[in-house]
Amino acid sequence: MLSAVDHVQLAAPPGSEDALRAYYTGVLGMTEIPKPPVLAARGGCWFRAGPVQLHLGIEKDFLPARKAHPGLRVTDIEAYADRFAAHGAPVTWDDNLPGHRRFYSEDPVGNRLEFLEPLRGGD
Repeated sequence: MLSAVDHVQLAAPPGSEDALRAYYTGVLGMTEIPKPPVLAARGGCWFRAGPVQLHLGIEKDFLPARKAHPGLRVTDIEAYADRFAAHGAPVTWDDNLPGHRRFYSEDPVGNRLEFLEPLRGGD
C-alpha cells in the first residue's frame, strides 16, 4: 500500500551540478542533502525542504522535461513568485486549476516545475 511520495527524480546534463545547486538552494530555498557514496559517484545532487525531496540525476543524453513535472505546494505563492523574479527565474502564471493559484517555472537545465497553493477553503 502506498503511504507517501519519497522523492521525485529529475534528470540533468553532465556538469550541471553547480547551476543546479545555485537554483535549488538559492531560488527554491531547499537544502542540499548528501547522496550515499556509491550514488554520489554517478554525479547529480539531492535537495530537501521539509518532507519534499527532489533528486537530480545525471543523464548523458539529457533532454529537459517540458511536460512532465513535479507539482510543489507552497505557502504565500505571491512572495514565492517574487523570489523567483528577483533571481531572474521565469514565472508563468496559470489560472486553469480551480481552487488554486499556481505558476510554472523551469530550472537552469530546462526542467518544468509547477508551484501551487490552494485557495482558502480549498484543498
